[in-house]
Amino acid sequence: MYISTRDNFQAVTATEAIKLGMVPTGGLFVPQNMSTFAEEELKSLIGKTYQDVAAKVLAFYLDDYSAAEIVTCLKKAYQDNFTHQEIAPLYRLADSTYILELWHGPTAAFKDMALQLMPHLLSLALQKLEVREEMVILVATSGDTGKAALEGFKDVSGLKIVCFYPYQGVSAIQERQMITTEGENTYVVGVRGNFDDCQNTVKTLFGDQAFRSFLAEKGFVLSSANSINWGRLLPQIVYYVYAYLNLVHKGRIKYGEKINFVVPTGNFGNILAAWYAYRMGLPLHKLICASNENKVLTDFFRTGIYEKNRPFKQTNSPSMDILISSNLERFLYEMTGREGTAIATWMSELQEKGRFVVDKTVQKAMSEILWAGFATEKETLATIKETYLKSSYLLDTHTAVGMKVYQQYVVETGDKTVTVLDSTASPFKFVASVLQAFDGSDASIEGDEFALLQELSQKSGWSVHPTLQGLEKKPILHQRICAKERIRNELENILGLR
Repeated sequence: MYISTRDNFQAVTATEAIKLGMVPTGGLFVPQNMSTFAEEELKSLIGKTYQDVAAKVLAFYLDDYSAAEIVTCLKKAYQDNFTHQEIAPLYRLADSTYILELWHGPTAAFKDMALQLMPHLLSLALQKLEVREEMVILVATSGDTGKAALEGFKDVSGLKIVCFYPYQGVSAIQERQMITTEGENTYVVGVRGNFDDCQNTVKTLFGDQAFRSFLAEKGFVLSSANSINWGRLLPQIVYYVYAYLNLVHKGRIKYGEKINFVVPTGNFGNILAAWYAYRMGLPLHKLICASNENKVLTDFFRTGIYEKNRPFKQTNSPSMDILISSNLERFLYEMTGREGTAIATWMSELQEKGRFVVDKTVQKAMSEILWAGFATEKETLATIKETYLKSSYLLDTHTAVGMKVYQQYVVETGDKTVTVLDSTASPFKFVASVLQAFDGSDASIEGDEFALLQELSQKSGWSVHPTLQGLEKKPILHQRICAKERIRNELENILGLR
């Protein structure tokens, strides 16, 4: 069963939590009881396939899905959709540093890891719950979630997917991936604002009971593909478990040895999934939270003060350009010992005042498992170049943020624990910035990103990710743009309600 982080809603089943996406009265769903591996259970998965590990992890949390149903969903998600047979392979960068490549899916970013699976879980949930209304999936994206969700949900019967992204706030390749999406049920809207504007409005629509009732009367029901939906977050736990088992299987660590994970994060979902893996019994020493210059998370973990009233900066790691990290709410719920009243108060203060402060006890609990740092844009570019010159390995800008923060962590702590760094996107997805790191000038940043793909390939010796080949030749199918104040109106237009 699943409960609200704000103790303001009745417990619901896994299918209901996935269908609803977000708690209708505000808050996020979390498992009522935390699952843990039995002593030999985790060990028995060493050497198993990604799908085998996923089946085991998902079974802990999806009580109302049968084992056969879970396996069927996993086959649809991972059998033919990824360009690497391991799905999430590890690359050994140095003796104690590994890269977890999460970008071998159909949109070249880590969001595919969950969004190739989630539509099948949701579709099955709708069948089980005998939902008759048309499902409307609302997505706010800072770049990667949008295309991954559109690709996963396109042409799935019984639903529409509407994706809002910050217009001129994503890379040219990210935008082209979204606005060329096919599918009779897909809608893409550029919003004149930033990601937080998109996300806040979507969350407001979810929490607006009158609006949801109005939609229900018209035959529509809302759900989400963002990581506020447990069905999106759950599949992300899998690759942390798989990465650990892979290290053991390859003889790089001994079973039971603790490791670190470094996670570039904006909305806190990806690193939260790592925490859930830790809570299940995965031997982890430290989670290292890496931010860019929109360092609201770094400041929060170091001071206990969450302050979103600050300048918003568009950086060369745009998927992390976020000032409100929605999944932090789930983490805080656990760090307080599941004090829903405290969470409700803090989230209310964040909405009304733009800030909240946690007590020293919570701050101490967080610091025991998590370390946070940030990297500037200059540091990000320098890290891309340094890593390539040293190891011939090509980082995208977000992964480079993670690498730089990890270097800071080692200098500050002296910790030499075996560490895995999440590589969240193909370097070709942010080709202009990666090429700028090679050139050391701003020349490439002004160029045609699609022409730059081949240039980066020639200079680096890496092949262009197959899903980005020929992208510029695809027809533009979505041209909607609206002001941030008009998001609701645009949604009503799409649904034929205006």
